[in-house]
Amino acid sequence: MDFSKVIGNLRNRGYSVHEFSTAEEASRWIDGEIDGCTVGFGGSETLTEMGLYDTLSAHNMVYSHHVPKDGMTTGELRAAASGADIYLSSVNGLSENGEIINIDAQGNRVSSTLYGHRRVFLVIGENKLAPDHDKALWRARNIAGPLNARRLGRKTPCAVKADRCYDCRSPERICRELVVLWQCPIGMDIDIVLIHEKLGY
Repeated sequence: MDFSKVIGNLRNRGYSVHEFSTAEEASRWIDGEIDGCTVGFGGSETLTEMGLYDTLSAHNMVYSHHVPKDGMTTGELRAAASGADIYLSSVNGLSENGEIINIDAQGNRVSSTLYGHRRVFLVIGENKLAPDHDKALWRARNIAGPLNARRLGRKTPCAVKADRCYDCRSPERICRELVVLWQCPIGMDIDIVLIHEKLGY
């Protein structure tokens, strides 16, 4: 896949963009960029597949609500991640025009892409790329959402077949907030890490 169009558009929107052939190469670069910091993780299969929690934990204090730590509750872990120096996440959809789309359940992940961290890394496999905004949003709702709901064992219509969004009103619905980054937020230092591999949902 050719990333040249989206790379140019992302840079025009104010992001630092880094392109890697493999997840392993990207992991080594990220590991070299983050040292001696507090690091927050958003829920992300991409980060899990890359083993970044263990890699960064070797020389940073890393918080993820998916990884128990010293008796902290998931709420406490989310709060610690939200207050960290550095934040890592992936995205649910990325248009070739450079629009970044994320959908969340509690809002901790999307809010951390907007404000409050010294530096944010958004790690994105080539499967997240879509031709335009509408197709990126469709991908977020109908591919990422159902697959994540199934992975989390939620009792929602989309999790049964993991086929599409049913716009349900289930109390276990995970698609509750939508954030579109049209441009890098003022005062934020966001690194986009593009990888020529399929990663996450």
